[in-house]
Amino acid sequence: MELTDYRERFPILRDTTYLINHSLGAMPAAAEERVLEFTRMWRERGIRAWGEGWWEMSMTVGDQIGRIIGAPPGSTVMHQNVAIAEAIVVSCFRPVDPHRNRVVYEEGNFPSVRYLYQAQPELDVVVVADDQAIVEAIDERTLLVPITHVLFKTADIQDIEAIIRRAHEVGAHVVLDAYQSAGIVPLDVAALNVDFAVGGSVKWLCGGPGNGWLYVRPDLAEVLEPTFVGWQAHARPFGFEPELEYADGAARFLTGTPNVPALYAATAGYDLIEEIGIERIRENSVRQTQLLIDLCDEAGFEVGSPRDAARRGGTVTVGAPHFEAVHKELAERQILCDFRPDAGIRIGPHYFNTDSELEFAVAQIVEILESGAYERHLGAAARF
Repeated sequence: MELTDYRERFPILRDTTYLINHSLGAMPAAAEERVLEFTRMWRERGIRAWGEGWWEMSMTVGDQIGRIIGAPPGSTVMHQNVAIAEAIVVSCFRPVDPHRNRVVYEEGNFPSVRYLYQAQPELDVVVVADDQAIVEAIDERTLLVPITHVLFKTADIQDIEAIIRRAHEVGAHVVLDAYQSAGIVPLDVAALNVDFAVGGSVKWLCGGPGNGWLYVRPDLAEVLEPTFVGWQAHARPFGFEPELEYADGAARFLTGTPNVPALYAATAGYDLIEEIGIERIRENSVRQTQLLIDLCDEAGFEVGSPRDAARRGGTVTVGAPHFEAVHKELAERQILCDFRPDAGIRIGPHYFNTDSELEFAVAQIVEILESGAYERHLGAAARF
């Protein structure tokens, strides 16, 4: 089956040139069917649905993510978003040892992650320029190293192996943000020996919002005791016992009642990633992002993403003039991409996009600039 044969499974592709999968992956038609399945269960089974699959979905859907990111069964749990997942990780280390209270990360981390650590008064946050500087900044005072696999503005793949190795040398823990890699770049969290990994389904996994996930290395999951918990984290949640007794393994990293409808919606996108295989998706992504770079070079645009395929994720950032306004005009022409301040227009093709769509998008950017069609959008601000 050719990758473009999957296009018929994504309704939005009929009406748009959809190149914003790095921000909100296109919805598979099957996701709507899954949500209707949820509503049928609620309507027909009512309270019985909890015992017929709903209660376990935080773990069973987590296991599906685990297969995509190379995690063993039972080590990945679902949450609403990455901020919650990382907050649970931070809670494992309270009270914070004042002699080991340093958090080291690079300035390219996504703001949500940065804000979380900045808001913790007991942590000493050290912000550095890049992945090499992270390695150099990690020392015996370091508690946590929240790193990003693929940077969101440039799609730069970080040297995470070196960071993990250095962190473990001094007893620090690494939290890997794989939001911009899961579903487009191969990842094996077990082989990396990373302590924690977080991500979500909004982007390349095409699973929609409301589905963050947290991987915890199995040996740590048996000994760490998070303080950000809910009743799902109890060993016997339906015992309604007054005192907390942690569940075994990653289940202790759960919180309250799961977001069941979002979990139903997510699995359609995950199924397709598993069906196609991440290696095949990556091969196609490398080829198409190189095509985008070549097209941008021909048009005279600056490219803000790595030219080395081994260092490039699934997005190409195009530094076209007046990119904020150009982006708005592209949207009006049903060419969906986005831009980020101090970066440029981000174009993120996925396995269902065609080469002709990429050629069309770049040609339209050229035409918009040459015709001056962008001028009526000057002053546009980034949204989504």
